[in-house]
This record gives sequence, structure tokens and C-alpha cells, in this order.
Amino acid sequence: MFYEAKEGKVEVGKTDMDYVTFGKGEKVFILIPGLGDGLKTVKGTKIFLARMYKLFAKEYKVYVFSRKNHIEEGYSTRDMAEDQKIAMENLGIKNAYIMGISQGGMISQYLAIDYPQMIDKLVVGVSVSKQNDIMQKVIKSWIILAENNDYRNLIMDTMEKTFTEDKLKKYRVFYPLFTRVGKPKNFKRFIIQANACLNHNTYDELDKIKCSTLVIGGDSDKVVGKKASKEMAERINKSKLIMYKGLGHGAYEEAKDFNQQVLSFLMS
Repeated sequence: MFYEAKEGKVEVGKTDMDYVTFGKGEKVFILIPGLGDGLKTVKGTKIFLARMYKLFAKEYKVYVFSRKNHIEEGYSTRDMAEDQKIAMENLGIKNAYIMGISQGGMISQYLAIDYPQMIDKLVVGVSVSKQNDIMQKVIKSWIILAENNDYRNLIMDTMEKTFTEDKLKKYRVFYPLFTRVGKPKNFKRFIIQANACLNHNTYDELDKIKCSTLVIGGDSDKVVGKKASKEMAERINKSKLIMYKGLGHGAYEEAKDFNQQVLSFLMS
């Protein structure tokens, strides 16, 4: 049922990392989620994730990884990539297709740069390779809300910045529910991960990525800006760029053909 979805933990150094797995394929497809992982890991979401990414379940053994459960101050996106590599090795995964969304895309860039032997093909969605004023302003405002324990406005602003007006019309009625459910005991994990976003910079190393890469963005992205995806694609040699008109940071959810585009790329 639900594509044999299971939850697990894998040892990473002195701590562990939550993951969800589903699907029946022989090849491995790994998904690395965004900054929302700082508020809640993938634990307890196996059915939701299996449904959201069911298109991949026939062809691949799918894994969705969180960051490790105990993270330290100064933990960088490069450190996250190293820990992701350790988690893969400890699960016996020698090589995989990788898709990173938002901060997950930052992590996946470093995976491809530092551990090229572990990646067959790479998908980077609504992400960034270097800093820009839009991203700095947005992430810093979220850090301030987190430091003030203001979960309500953090969730609302995240959604307002992520989705288009058409999607928000459906979501706003649920804000009272969304802003009461899922609040973490503290925001340390989120703040550390958010600071990692603010310090991420792979731009000058993107030419080290040798695998075929699909870069996907939206031309109305209010989180990382509309130029970020194009900047990456121009620096990665074997890259293809898809830009969704009228969509923003939530293109991975709002674009009806997003998963099909990814699947077609992986199987090409």
C-alpha cells in the first residue's frame, strides 16, 4: 500500500538522519527538501511524500532525506552534502539520481561538486548558487521571526513568498490551522539551516559539475529571485534549463508537469 512507503533512520556520525523511502525500481532517486526541514523533518510524512512523488515509484527506489537530527552552529550546506554522502554510504547507496529543492538544491550542488562519483544525474529546483539581495532580505526576515518565536507569521510569510495568488486563495482559508500545527519546540534547527542558506556560494565551482543537470526555476520567484536558475544553468556544462512563466518558489508544487519533466529528464 502507498508504494511500500517506509520510514527509517540512518546513522551519521554521532547522530542520525530521518528518511522516507518508497517505490519498487532498481535505480535510486534521492530527494533533498528545502529549508522547511528546519521546522520539521520527514518523520511522519511517508504517505504524503509517496503520494506527492508517486510518478517516480514505478521506475525508482525513492528516498527523501532530512538533515541530520542534531546539527551544530555554523553547519554549512557543504557540511550537509558531506553528511548526505555518509548517509548514502551507510545505506549502501553507491550512485543515485539526485533532486534538490531550494536549500536541497544547494546541498545537491555540493554533492555533485565534491562527490561526482555518487551522482548519475542532477536536478536543481528553485534554488541558488550565489547570494543576491532578494534572498538575503527574505531569509534574514525569517530568521528574525524565528528568533522572536513568531511561528504564525513565519508560516504565513513563507507561504505568501512561495506561492502564486491563485494558490494562495485556496491556502489562506487554512492559515489558522497551518499556523497552529507543527510548531517546533525551539527554532535553533531552523535558524542554523537558514544561516547556511545565507552563506551558500557554489557559483565559482559549478563548472566542476560533470553530470547531466536539469535546472528548474520560476520567473516570479520571490525567495531566490528570477535570475538564480539561469545563472546556474549558464555555469553548468551539461545543463538544461526550464523556467516556468508566472510561477515562483512553489513551482515544484504548482507546475502540473513538474514531476513529469523531471522523470523525462532522468529517463532520457
